[in-house]
Amino acid sequence: MAWRFALVIDPVASDDQREDFSDTLHTVDPNAPVLPLGELSAQRGDGVFESLGVVDGHPQEVGPHLERLARSAGLCDLPTPNPAQWRAAIERVAAEAGAGESVIKLILSRGVESGASPTAWITLATAPDNLRARRDGVRIATLDRGYPADVPARAPWLLLGAKTLSYAVNMAAIREAQRRGADDAVFVTNDGVVLEAPTASVLLRVGDRFVTPEPQAGILHGTTQLSLFSHLESRGFSTSYETVLLDDLEDADAAWLLSSVRLAAPVSAVDGRPKTVDRELTADLNAYLLSPRD
Repeated sequence: MAWRFALVIDPVASDDQREDFSDTLHTVDPNAPVLPLGELSAQRGDGVFESLGVVDGHPQEVGPHLERLARSAGLCDLPTPNPAQWRAAIERVAAEAGAGESVIKLILSRGVESGASPTAWITLATAPDNLRARRDGVRIATLDRGYPADVPARAPWLLLGAKTLSYAVNMAAIREAQRRGADDAVFVTNDGVVLEAPTASVLLRVGDRFVTPEPQAGILHGTTQLSLFSHLESRGFSTSYETVLLDDLEDADAAWLLSSVRLAAPVSAVDGRPKTVDRELTADLNAYLLSPRD
């Protein structure tokens, strides 16, 4: 992605009631050195983030993304972000987006080692070209996540429901999927429960029902999935959160990977076995996801 704009934020307390946060937002060169060497986001991946899609200058799902940022911060014992301050920062960055699709990334780090406060910043970049993935679909390889389905409840310190900066495993999974001739991966517990993709939620269509894996299974609750469920329910479809097994993924009438930037990418193959792509429904889903949503 081509970085186009960036702000560094001086985080304020979550209950700070000021109306003007402009003196806490500092424009920086997105392609110049900004962070100190002791920054824990770089040293340990110790922080949380969110990625927002921006369509023609409109940042999508700001409220749900800020709520999830706060939830991730809580799981990681980071200070709660001030939602008004972060909204002001998002509006400032979005004003630079212009036409087309862009990506705004929100980052909240524990800061400098032995420092007194967290570090926060926001970047704007041009979104990747996702037209082909939305139209033709993505081939997925299912990968063993290495633990059974009950681990999140037994070991909350694994932070399995937080969107942290520690993405080395996620990126390694995508590389492994590509080595297997696929485009992306879907994690499965070692007792056969479908979880999520490294950077996306899983959605299945079974007849007229739309199903996604239970968020209590230690997966990230997708903002795009939540919005899409609301849209589908308004059209009279049934939606549900369920325990999804590998056989359910393979047998579903259709499946998608959902994310804020790629949007709805239909699954065209699972572990080398072709899967039908519902092009008409996919186009409808993406038309909704490209419309302005707050």
